[in-house]
Amino acid sequence: MQNFRIHSLNGQGITLAAVIHQPVGFDVSKQYPVIVVAHPGGGVKEQASGLYAQKLAEQGLLAIAFDASYQGESTGFPRQLENPYIRTEDISAVVDYLTTLPYVDQNRIAAMGICAGAGYAANAAINDRRIKAVGTVSAVNIGQMFRNGWENTVKDSEALPYLEHGSQARTGDASETELAILPLAPMREEDAPNEELREAWEYYHTPRCQHPNAPGFMTARSLTQIIPYDAYHKAEAFLTQPLQIVAGSQAGSKWMSDDLFSRAASNDKHMHLIEGANHMSLYDKQPYVDEAITVLTSFFLSRL
Repeated sequence: MQNFRIHSLNGQGITLAAVIHQPVGFDVSKQYPVIVVAHPGGGVKEQASGLYAQKLAEQGLLAIAFDASYQGESTGFPRQLENPYIRTEDISAVVDYLTTLPYVDQNRIAAMGICAGAGYAANAAINDRRIKAVGTVSAVNIGQMFRNGWENTVKDSEALPYLEHGSQARTGDASETELAILPLAPMREEDAPNEELREAWEYYHTPRCQHPNAPGFMTARSLTQIIPYDAYHKAEAFLTQPLQIVAGSQAGSKWMSDDLFSRAASNDKHMHLIEGANHMSLYDKQPYVDEAITVLTSFFLSRL
């Protein structure tokens, strides 16, 4: 495992904090396929994305987990900004850096992510042809989630109040020293509307996997970018790379994995359902994570 600082060329003056997980017997004189792993909204590289990167490395793959711009150990202000366009660009910024490393095979770079990170990975692959394969775990298209609800029960037009709230937050931010914030997962157990999202609270706010760099909220101004965003925009035309989707059979978010599968133009796309798992199960619970890693490892090794 090796820590890196990546100077992004995305025009925001950001330095990304990243960790490369190396397979046993790693040899800098050789070239390896590499997987870029994006964390969930509100997460950091020490949580789910780092766990997946570590386990992929244990299977012989080079894998890199990183903190999004404005989050974790990466730089940028305001802190906890969740701008989906920049988060997608972060993945390409990591790819930029990987192409400079002599031990990375530039023709064997893949992207994957968990939750919103999975949506960002798909979006990055749509935009960036250097990404040769895509993997998703508990995929969330963050724009869809905020527009349509966790289980796709809300119409797009009903999300207009979120745009209003984000717009008002921007006005308030312009004159206040403290920026307005909004939870990305329940901040208190009693705020969770169901057991699955209670697990989101548990993951981020208890010893299960809490981390001081992952406070669980974003700036409220982020809503003005998130609400109209579609992580799968033009997937029907441009997401032609091999695609492996992994989702829990009991996940309320499964419909977003289904949507990605149906929209992707790829002729080499696959859906693997992990029986009995919900959305949060695939973050850290055994044996669900091991099953996901087995599927993803086989996919990446055969496509890269």
